[in-house]
Amino acid sequence: MTPPAVRRPGTLARRLTRTLVLCVAAVWALSLVGAVGFVHREINRNFDQELEESALRLLDVATHNLDLAGLPARGAPPVLEPPPLVSGDTLLYRLVDTEGQTLLVPTVALHSHIFDPVPPVPGFRNHAGWRIYTVRHPLRPLLLQLADPRSERRQAVRVFMLGLALPMLAVLGLLALVVSAAARGELRVLHRLEAEIAVRGGDDLRPLALAGMPRELQSVGEHVNRLLERLAQALDVERALAANAAHELRTPLAAVRLRLQTALEGSLAASDIEAAVRSLDVLRHRTEKLLQLSRAESAAVLAQVPVDLVRLAATVAEEFWQTPALQQRLQLRVPDAPLPPVRGDVDALAIALRNLVENALRYGGDGRIDLAVRGAGVVAVRDHGPGVAPARLDALRQRHVRDSDAQAGYGLGLSIVATIVQRHQGRLALVSPLPDGTPGFEARIELPLAENAAPA
Repeated sequence: MTPPAVRRPGTLARRLTRTLVLCVAAVWALSLVGAVGFVHREINRNFDQELEESALRLLDVATHNLDLAGLPARGAPPVLEPPPLVSGDTLLYRLVDTEGQTLLVPTVALHSHIFDPVPPVPGFRNHAGWRIYTVRHPLRPLLLQLADPRSERRQAVRVFMLGLALPMLAVLGLLALVVSAAARGELRVLHRLEAEIAVRGGDDLRPLALAGMPRELQSVGEHVNRLLERLAQALDVERALAANAAHELRTPLAAVRLRLQTALEGSLAASDIEAAVRSLDVLRHRTEKLLQLSRAESAAVLAQVPVDLVRLAATVAEEFWQTPALQQRLQLRVPDAPLPPVRGDVDALAIALRNLVENALRYGGDGRIDLAVRGAGVVAVRDHGPGVAPARLDALRQRHVRDSDAQAGYGLGLSIVATIVQRHQGRLALVSPLPDGTPGFEARIELPLAENAAPA
């Protein structure tokens, strides 16, 4: 069975042309109806004025002719006369008295019955396709009834309609051609935007060029550019995760394999198993860091909810206090007064604080570590170790950069923190030596406060 053919959708230029022409035609039709109604009324008014003027002029002529011929007796046939030249062949009239008896009538109207049902009352009447006007003599008991065919009025209206409609129909055809050409010309910019989007792919995620485009297309292009930016960021994160995994996990995996192979080839000693476990711990830590970095740099939208920094810092500290050796070394310092919450993602901020504490524990020697909430939107981690040279502070934000090779690490902690703080529209400040001049290192996070949030 042959599938039904899919109807190809029409072009935007054709749809725009059809819509505009139909709208113009509808407006023109409504205007034509109004114009015809107005012209019909004016034509009738002009014809009535002419009919009234003709009846007034004809009344004196008919009265004079009746006086010359003499009044007919009651019941006698009316006086006949040829129609006057001013009336034309289509004008029919008669002269009657106040009782409706016909006194004078043209020969052409002798056998016409158009006046019979019309009473001798001054004014206009319509009967049998005629417009009849009755006028009273100002001095004598005589009335003149003059009839004019209404077909002439309809003919005048038809001529007017044809004279107005035919040129307009031609104008509509010309308008369709002009609008179609103008629409195709104006929509070239849409085709240009379509061509630019069509060439975008995984290897080309550059922003679209929006110069010279209309405001509506610029808005669409800006949304597309933001989407391309998110796609590019997601692809960069994917590539970075693959590169980091290949860089960071190769050595721990090889160490685990070597330890396990040594244990299998020799006697299964406890030291070999412990070494393999330590290698697995290293692998686990590095995998965790890579996943944290991927999450921080991903295009996923972070939650924007009120976060209590005091509660967050206490939660992070409690995780480290699970290790007995850190219960005395890690000190939590929070203000007594309630603080307004910040705006951010709880999980991401917890990852940032956890990395700062781990860096302080790793590079701060055996001294005390302070996790302190300094004020509204400010939390800091300080160690009292050897510190970092001031020239090296900015480099520590970069990936795979460590201040010292004497300590184990991956150079990812501060890079993860910097990325998370940046995505929260906050600020990461690195200070070494400490503000009081003593050796040490401090990382301070400053976050925006939640709007219309009461102190927690």
